[in-house]
Amino acid sequence: MYTVVQADKAAILPDHIPFTDGAVLPFAIEAAVCGLCVQEPGPCMPGVMTPALIMRYPSNQNYSSMAADRVLIVNGASSSVGSMATQIATAAGINVIAISGAQNFELARKSGASQVFDRRDPTLIAKIVEAVQNTELGFVGIFDAISTPENYEQDLAILRNLGGGHLACTHPPPTEDVPSSVKTGMIFAVNDVVAPVFRGFVTPALQSGQLKCLPEPTVVGRGLEFVNEALKMSKAGVSATKLVVEL
Repeated sequence: MYTVVQADKAAILPDHIPFTDGAVLPFAIEAAVCGLCVQEPGPCMPGVMTPALIMRYPSNQNYSSMAADRVLIVNGASSSVGSMATQIATAAGINVIAISGAQNFELARKSGASQVFDRRDPTLIAKIVEAVQNTELGFVGIFDAISTPENYEQDLAILRNLGGGHLACTHPPPTEDVPSSVKTGMIFAVNDVVAPVFRGFVTPALQSGQLKCLPEPTVVGRGLEFVNEALKMSKAGVSATKLVVEL
């Protein structure tokens, strides 16, 4: 069984990386780059635009948080898309401040986050605002990889305190109590903006270890009969992993 994909939406997986690990990458890369690198907003669905955070492409140059010129918050940093957004932004020279569950701090740090904060901390808003301000860097906004009402409440509170910014969402963005200084958008993860990343960044970054297959996969089983089981597990809720069915 073979899957047909566009040549400029594929990359060579280095020999030392198993396909079960590589399976966590493609959609996460597409969603992350579409959320970060689109230059102008466009239609996503009726009444909803895509975000345009106008970030540069990731580079195989190893940036450090000290050399960053802008700062981004990733909410849901231990998810597949959140982890990839952290890696892509970091590889573009962006200082990433992450929000995740306390048990997943190490994953967020492995993805490149300079600081990680507990999403359940009652003082989260104040701590995030202080952390962003202390960087003294230009604030981009928030990439929300989870995009639940609870997350939106956090996002908007942070953005209000920081004077506005972008809010890139993986589901339809909030429509109520959104300040005029906040530009919201829903990521539409099918866009040719991703092609240069697959062509020139992914393979050498995987080879060098700059790009990591995170979060690590959980193999549910081998064969199409395990797809329903994987869907049930996903619906029940998983954290800091990517469910994979081998064929």
